Amino acid sequence: MSGGDNLDFEIRPHAAPVADAQRTAMLANPGFGQVFTDHMVTIRYADGKGWYDPRVEARAPIAMDPASAVLHYAQEIFEGLKAYTTPDGGVAMFRPDANAARFAASAQRMAMPALPTSMFLESLRQIIRIDRQWLPQIEDGSLYLRPFAFASEVFLGVRPAREYLYLVIASPAGAYFSGGLKPVTLWVSPDYTRAAPGGTGAAKCGGNYAAGLAAQAEAIEHGCDQVVYLDAVERTYIDELGGMNIFFVLDDGTLVTPPLTGTILPGITRESVIKLAEKAGRRVEERKVSFEEWRTGAASGQIREAFACGTAAVITPIGTVRFPDGEFTVADGDTGPVTAALRQELVDIQRGRAADPFGWVHRVI
Repeated sequence: MSGGDNLDFEIRPHAAPVADAQRTAMLANPGFGQVFTDHMVTIRYADGKGWYDPRVEARAPIAMDPASAVLHYAQEIFEGLKAYTTPDGGVAMFRPDANAARFAASAQRMAMPALPTSMFLESLRQIIRIDRQWLPQIEDGSLYLRPFAFASEVFLGVRPAREYLYLVIASPAGAYFSGGLKPVTLWVSPDYTRAAPGGTGAAKCGGNYAAGLAAQAEAIEHGCDQVVYLDAVERTYIDELGGMNIFFVLDDGTLVTPPLTGTILPGITRESVIKLAEKAGRRVEERKVSFEEWRTGAASGQIREAFACGTAAVITPIGTVRFPDGEFTVADGDTGPVTAALRQELVDIQRGRAADPFGWVHRVI
């Protein structure tokens, strides 16, 4: 099949899908990223040929040569988004076009070919349609979609690969944090940074997350749920969490979030929060926030709330912040009213329970 922007997917249904009773048991408490559906999407790329051979087929291990470029030079990108059951029994995705744009931007940064938006969106629709029965019917349940691409060419040499493989897998998901919504505890890393100017901080590539695992382990050792990074240059300003963006709520209701200067992932949930807040008449500032401003602001009451946001957890309140010399609490360690209201509004839009003022929800079924 020749390359192009509008490829027809070959559908190869799984010959032995998970039995209904077993699937029902798995969906009762799927957790996050632990259970996977029957199928996957694959599309191949080669220089001079473009994207070709799009398939929906049984989820299975990938055969890889030991000299596959990704194993040596880490050319890899991914995305994450969710599909939800709507009140009328349909299925919809939240802002997949924004994920497509970020996927293309990540590809450019990693010297990889960009997948056309139409192909990206169709790949998501294909796996949702064939694995719709895997959508969990539990509170906070969703179908997490993981599109990703990597260099599959067999060679050893430092240059962009000439062959790539794009895939989509799907995972039924419950709540990201066990125990329901509650404020998380953060560890301010004194030694590790997430990204530096000119690096890959704005790209959604696996290397960014691998580089953060030591810091996350350090956070866990200090009894924290997540790590929060300071900037790599001055070690003064808040960057983001290991996998989420961060917001501060001031005493006058203003929302403040660090600016996108190339070291922070441009979160889709982050942008959604900004738009919802501005629509409600709230002032939003994208500016630097020092750790000292956060610490003293929490003590004085100038910073009333803080929350993290991302696709997996949506909006998560921040309660306690620990650092080598001590700790402090935000909003008395509880979920603040602004955080709670924004989270509820965003979740209701995502799940089709509230008006969609920006056309964010894309109906699939």
